[in-house]
Amino acid sequence: MAADWAVELHGVTRRYGRGGSAVHALRGIDLTLPPGTFTAVMGPSGSGKSTFLQCAAGLDRPTAGKVRLGGTEITGMKENKLTALRRTRLGFVFQAFNLLPSLTVEQNVVLPMRLAGRRPDRRRAAEVLAQVGLADKARRRPGQLSGGQQQRVAIARALVTHPDVVFADEPTGALDTTTAAEILALLRRAVDTQGATVVMVTHDPSAAAWADRVLFLADGEIVDHLDRAPADRIAARMAALATPAFTGAAA
Repeated sequence: MAADWAVELHGVTRRYGRGGSAVHALRGIDLTLPPGTFTAVMGPSGSGKSTFLQCAAGLDRPTAGKVRLGGTEITGMKENKLTALRRTRLGFVFQAFNLLPSLTVEQNVVLPMRLAGRRPDRRRAAEVLAQVGLADKARRRPGQLSGGQQQRVAIARALVTHPDVVFADEPTGALDTTTAAEILALLRRAVDTQGATVVMVTHDPSAAAWADRVLFLADGEIVDHLDRAPADRIAARMAALATPAFTGAAA
């Protein structure tokens, strides 16, 4: 059954430009991720990590191939339907938090509901804020919070609609090591206790070590993966990606 997979990419390519100057950001990605899993995506600069995330999340359209999220094919979906799907069935966490400074913490958390035309569920907002340790901060504004607290708000916002998938783009990039570990523990807990599916792009082996599986991208292709690996092993594999001998390693 299609819904057995939270994320499916079949033959996904993404090309920018035409002819000899075309840039092939993704070269035929085939991937299925089951629900309730935490996947990290790593690779050298220019390997296609951001393009992969954008295509998988419906933020960019592939040049060829198909993308399904929670069993729903999004590849040819009209923009308004795709926008509605992103608001109700996907969650997003970015490096820069992307909170609206004029809104309270609670208002930021329920924003996906409001944008989807639904009545904001304050009880659900309180629930997710409690899960991220910010039950007492609902009436604060983002500017009154630390960076780590702001990212906790972003995670609460990402989880509030019970999304099929949470896409996280360098979610700990702007945080110190201790705070980063707290944020990653929250994402891990969302997977383990709530059945969330998390797909995270990161350059940090310590962050990737929280995932069930690490996928390695190079030149727009998935060239390797590691399951439940420690940070030092992930770092060694990343270093190997830079060596010519690695080209052609098994996926």
